[in-house]
Amino acid sequence: MSSLPRRAKVKAQTAVSKDEFSSFSELSSASEDDDKEDSAWEPQKKVPRSLKQPAPKESKPKKAPRVKKKNPPMSDGLKGVAVKEEMDDSMAVDNVVLEDRKSNLDSVQTLKTAKTKQKNPAQPPSTQRTKKVKVDKETNKPSRFKSESDTTEIPSTSTTWEVACKKEENEDDYTFGQSPLKKIKTETCPQGQPVRLLANSNNIVEDSEMNWDIVQVLSERTNIEPWVCANIIRLFNDDNTIPFIVRYRKELINNLDADSLREVQQTLEELRAVAKKVHSTIQKIKKEGKMTECLLKALLNCKTFEELEHVSAPYKMGSKGTKAQRARQLGLEGAARTLLENPGELNLLAYIQPSVKGLSTLKDIETGVQHILADMIAKDRDTLDFVRISCENAHVCIQSSLTKVSFKKANEKDVDKFILYQNFSCNVNSIQHHQILAINRGENLKILTVKVNIPDRVKDQFCRWCIQNRWRPRGFARPELMTILQNSLNDSFKRLIYPLLCRELRAKLTSEAEKQSVLMFGRNLRQLLLTSPVPGRTLMGVDPGYKHGCKLAIISPTSQILHTDVVYLHCGQGFREAEKIKRLLLKFNCSTVVIGNGTACRETEAYFADLIMKNYFAPLDVVYCITSEAGASIYSVSPEANKEMPGLDPNLRSAVSIARRVQDPLAELVKIEPKHIGVGMYQHDVSQTLLKATLDSVVEECVSFVGVDINICSEVLLRHIAGLNANRAKNIIEWREENGPFINREQLKKVKGLGPKSFQQCAGFIRINQDYIRTFCSQHTESAGPIQGDAPAAVEVTHEKQGKKKSKTAGNAVLKPNPLDQTCVHPESYGLANRFLSFIGGTLCEIGKPEMQQKINSFLKKEEIKKIAERLQTTIHTLQIIIDGLSQPESFDFRTDFDKPDFKRSIVCLEDLQVGTVLTGRVENATLFGIFVDIGVGKAGLIPIRNVTAAKLSKTKKRRSLQLGPGEKVEVQVLNIDIPRSRITLDLIRVL
Repeated sequence: MSSLPRRAKVKAQTAVSKDEFSSFSELSSASEDDDKEDSAWEPQKKVPRSLKQPAPKESKPKKAPRVKKKNPPMSDGLKGVAVKEEMDDSMAVDNVVLEDRKSNLDSVQTLKTAKTKQKNPAQPPSTQRTKKVKVDKETNKPSRFKSESDTTEIPSTSTTWEVACKKEENEDDYTFGQSPLKKIKTETCPQGQPVRLLANSNNIVEDSEMNWDIVQVLSERTNIEPWVCANIIRLFNDDNTIPFIVRYRKELINNLDADSLREVQQTLEELRAVAKKVHSTIQKIKKEGKMTECLLKALLNCKTFEELEHVSAPYKMGSKGTKAQRARQLGLEGAARTLLENPGELNLLAYIQPSVKGLSTLKDIETGVQHILADMIAKDRDTLDFVRISCENAHVCIQSSLTKVSFKKANEKDVDKFILYQNFSCNVNSIQHHQILAINRGENLKILTVKVNIPDRVKDQFCRWCIQNRWRPRGFARPELMTILQNSLNDSFKRLIYPLLCRELRAKLTSEAEKQSVLMFGRNLRQLLLTSPVPGRTLMGVDPGYKHGCKLAIISPTSQILHTDVVYLHCGQGFREAEKIKRLLLKFNCSTVVIGNGTACRETEAYFADLIMKNYFAPLDVVYCITSEAGASIYSVSPEANKEMPGLDPNLRSAVSIARRVQDPLAELVKIEPKHIGVGMYQHDVSQTLLKATLDSVVEECVSFVGVDINICSEVLLRHIAGLNANRAKNIIEWREENGPFINREQLKKVKGLGPKSFQQCAGFIRINQDYIRTFCSQHTESAGPIQGDAPAAVEVTHEKQGKKKSKTAGNAVLKPNPLDQTCVHPESYGLANRFLSFIGGTLCEIGKPEMQQKINSFLKKEEIKKIAERLQTTIHTLQIIIDGLSQPESFDFRTDFDKPDFKRSIVCLEDLQVGTVLTGRVENATLFGIFVDIGVGKAGLIPIRNVTAAKLSKTKKRRSLQLGPGEKVEVQVLNIDIPRSRITLDLIRVL
């Protein structure tokens, strides 16, 4: 409607001048006119053109960056417009449709209309206007991509061909019906289809600019290619989650695993935190009027918090000032610079002022000049780099010893724990991570004294290099001036540089040790969460105890509580309580007992083992297993437990939790705060923020990769899915309770608070059981009338919402179950999956059946997967996900490949062990110094890390490192037994 006024304005302007520069001016003025009109536009509200009032911001002057001589002339076609409207996004858009528009455009309006249609054909005009407003605001920002991005073409990870886009855009575009602001997030990929980023476009524009490139520094610190780091930054900037990136964007990150991606994310956040703090420090110093050009350069060069602290310490508010600052306040900085630049003209006697403190004698003046020179040397980047390189090539040691105070005040037991570090010395290049954490803990407890020993030759090299190179005077300097310079070098190294090096070395060692400890905790947690479930069994959970008895809980195969009780097995009533236990086991046909590994665990295990050996529970063949009860007591008194099991005694709740941990470890352990699960090392000594973020990310990764059935899963489990949180999970549960089960994934878009980005992140990890839906559909349509259609997958259900809020898509009343919703195939690839099915001659009804597997295998024998991917115009990785999703059975759970709990009938005591005995056990915990193995004697044995070699590990299982994880079954040999200290040393024979 508004095209006529715009065209009139353009023609009026073209009458003045028709050269190339003026034509670009026309485009700028037309764009600004659009801004004026768009600023007054409101969605879903029609306003007559004549009544529209101009926005208050109309009078703003035209932005200078719109008219640049470097811009290409208008005769070049659409390229100039594409550059102008390029968004500051994390993904590059393939201008496929652009090349098809070859016709000459007569006016700017026609040009803009054609460009807008090809840029995002599926979006309504409201979205295009909103996008334009956002682009105009960011016109002054430099582009994140290099100019080569316009000419180089790289295959996308999904369909990017024009025909496929036109065919599937209505089906896969999950942005329809949403507010314009939500659509902006996915404008670079309207179909949710990623585009391979250019390998050479590493220019990332950060909010806080520094003198170093964040991509390059990130690549150096993580040992990952720069193009991969650039892609990762863009993916994280676009609010993508780690599980989504690892599964559906793997080609963009060069097949990195979740742990590596998490390490890059942590390093990136650390660099951004440093940059943010640098800029806040710059603002503070500017307010005080103390900013200089050299100081600004030094601050913008800082890459770590230690460097920033070193440079900014003298300028902190409330500081008395350093010796160099006080000397500068006395006016001695000129003398110091003259000594370096023109020493022949320096006369220190001229600075003497007897009445001024600090200038009264020649010695005071020499000391002041010395302090200024020492400060200049200690803050010089080249000098610090030389010293750091010298330290890397030298034998720098970290030493620890017991403090004198520890002998008097500290507990004797605490001192004994650190006896290994009484006279400890180790090279910083070879010290182990667990040793660093142990030394830090001893220092915090004031039991150990720690220092860094830097060889004297580092200082000698430093002084010689400074005198001969960096700080050599530019003319002849008298001996007394050279003495001042030499004293300045010694003072700078001893008072400023050496403490800085010590802080940097210890901070670096501690940071690396904490990261490794957290990563180890994450690996152990993942292994524990992915323990194979034991479905289809009725279980008895036992929470052992002495005085207050053993708490019992019997749960059904569906985790429902059947019975709870308390028995007193260790108070002389064991025989009488055995009758009660037998009666309960026979009543509920329960043949599996799960015992918690807490207090009275060994006595309770011996009690059940004795009854089983006597065949007391006949005709039931009862077995038992031991499981960790870490965090069970904390969970039993939590609000979540009270909501899930209202009215049940907290002591009995812990027994229920113990049983459910074996039945479905993932669903139960996500209810407990990860750090309370107890499979880490020094978890209380590391950064709690880093620990929580990593463990929460691991939980999200595990839950997402396993997948959840959205129609039966709990709210606690659902909130750990990628892209969801507590509020969204709550809204999903409320929607399910109000409207019935979800028929397909598309219905997720109707949930309050779940926008396009959240849907994109979570959709691939949410499952919809087709048997459950078929049952619901048949029950729903029996009352409404006969079902139309023969196949269950084609059943249509008219679902009328009774809620107060209208649905986001009014035309979606008729719903169809989609068999692809039970697979790991993402909705953005449904079109590809259907095309692949047409290639092999399969149907959606055959998903997960042997017939589908046979068709896929026969098709892959005829044609390579690489050629198939090229025919589908996608990547091999995306095609492999589709093949896996189509061929995996409906009830597929990849956790079945992991180890299950050990069920036993007898017990072995510590006294029964002998050196040389070969046993089988299960890994209980993994640390940086060894592996703890439960061999069934009540005390875990330790396999020193030196005994874990690649030759002893399984060749079939892929590993990220030589570490074993909790739950793995191993064969070990006893090397040493220390009964007084209850220590067992083991040797790893092989992994079972």
